[in-house]
Amino acid sequence: MLQYKSKSYRVFTVINFIIMLLVIFITLYPVIYLVAQSFSNDAAVASGQITFYPIGFTTATYRYILRNGDFFRYYGNTILYSVIGTLISVAFTALLAYPLSKSKLRLNKFLIPFVVFTMYFSGGMIPNYVMITQWLHLRDTMWAIVLPGAVSTFNFLLMKSFFQGLPAELEEAASIDGMGTYGIFLKIVLPLSKAIMATMFLFYVVGMWNEWFGPFMYLDTKDKWPVALYVRQLVQGANTVEAGSTSEASNVQSTLKSASMVLTTLPIVCVYPFVQKYFVQGMTMGAVKG
Repeated sequence: MLQYKSKSYRVFTVINFIIMLLVIFITLYPVIYLVAQSFSNDAAVASGQITFYPIGFTTATYRYILRNGDFFRYYGNTILYSVIGTLISVAFTALLAYPLSKSKLRLNKFLIPFVVFTMYFSGGMIPNYVMITQWLHLRDTMWAIVLPGAVSTFNFLLMKSFFQGLPAELEEAASIDGMGTYGIFLKIVLPLSKAIMATMFLFYVVGMWNEWFGPFMYLDTKDKWPVALYVRQLVQGANTVEAGSTSEASNVQSTLKSASMVLTTLPIVCVYPFVQKYFVQGMTMGAVKG
């Protein structure tokens, strides 16, 4: 039997569809514009003709970037920081969230508010800088990038909620069979947590991939820069040139900036479809129980 849809419901559906199209357009247009600008010639960029498609199509900027060894060095640094930083972050977050998800832990009521407190209040930029550079002596090293933000409080709460939603009977049965706490965590809990692990992986790798402020503060050697900091310097250089003059240098810099941004975001765009299923599942399952 076909369900009758009232006139008001059909009007609502049409309006909702139009609003969603507008949201999609507003979201995608900057990306489309960036890609179109990166494939356009300098004259078209200078005259402001770029809208939805390239004008004077050329791949010269991409050929220049791909021939430039600096870009691939920064790219390699980003991959290294992202892989190591993500593995450390996911491991530390899981090791913190799993024990705190157990209500029988005596210090649970004290430790969880203490962890949540850090989400609203921090020591500040200057104390962090002093601690990392003078106390820990991590300046100009990879560890200054991957360790300070290794555990996100939001991600911790999400993973803790997920662990709380797992069947306690499985852990009890494994405990009766003689399996220890670490064995239960590694052989029972983690295999059941692929969804939340993929979600954490996506959150952390995107954050680490786009990180530029930490490297800007702590890395003195340019060869250790991640690609995000390199792109930031390109954007800053383009803004400086455009503010000072309208010469050909500003056009080249703008095209170079666009192409670098496209190449920088491409890996994340390629990875996301493969973890989207786990991402949605992890977000919904983690929100079932607080």
